[in-house]
Amino acid sequence: MPTFTAPDGTRLAYRTHGEGDPLVCIPGGPADSLYLGDLGGLSAHRRLIVLDLRGTGRSAIPEDTSSYRCDRLVDDVEALREHLGLPRMDLLGHSAGANLVIQYAVRHPKRVRKLALITPGTRAVGLPIPGDMRRELAQRRKNEPWFPAAFSALEAITQGTGTDWDAINPFFYGRWDTEAHRHQASARPGNDEAVALFGAEGAFAPEPTRAALAAWETPVLLLAGEFDLNSPPAAMARFAALFPEATLVLQPGAGHYPWVDDADRFVATATAFLG
Repeated sequence: MPTFTAPDGTRLAYRTHGEGDPLVCIPGGPADSLYLGDLGGLSAHRRLIVLDLRGTGRSAIPEDTSSYRCDRLVDDVEALREHLGLPRMDLLGHSAGANLVIQYAVRHPKRVRKLALITPGTRAVGLPIPGDMRRELAQRRKNEPWFPAAFSALEAITQGTGTDWDAINPFFYGRWDTEAHRHQASARPGNDEAVALFGAEGAFAPEPTRAALAAWETPVLLLAGEFDLNSPPAAMARFAALFPEATLVLQPGAGHYPWVDDADRFVATATAFLG
């Protein structure tokens, strides 16, 4: 597994899949990037370069744990670009990783050729997602056999009285089938400290970030999943509107991991955008 050194001396690792033009991929979590796999076969079209964020996967734990903060991780992405020798790069961020990708793009706009935000988190741009929006979307799954227990857990979480996150896993997939079970079971737990400090005070500056995105000139894809409670379609439409022009795609029948729910559709959307 190839590695490189971050500006503070932390040794960071990344995985590669496929051949061709590089696509730098930033996972959510922060969690072990293995859950991304090869993004449903996207590696047949692009060389995926998948970063293990510091303290996760095979990347080292930093001496200064305050460097887990999202805005400070921008330096790691820039160090990876320099290590790869890329004047500009296509950049993909999934879930919480989209917060990092957005902050990188704002700080280094000339280094980004195309930007793909896959079921993105919204903390970097300060878009709240109310519990009512999530519950209304969840109700569309009410005929699923797992719904009663999952919805009860969701209600408790949104009301601040529950913490059974595993119980709501079915809501994050378009189909809670064998493949979804396999994907969920294979996901390695994240670094709790990295997760806790990712959004520490000072990690995000929504107002200047939104102002920078309002003047964004390079192509942007924002892909939402029809049933994704983490990044509901209504919130994703508001996110896309922050850019002067963004390609907003709603993947039918998908949850938070659209390459698991329908790999062919996901790959077709990504390749059409990335070229």
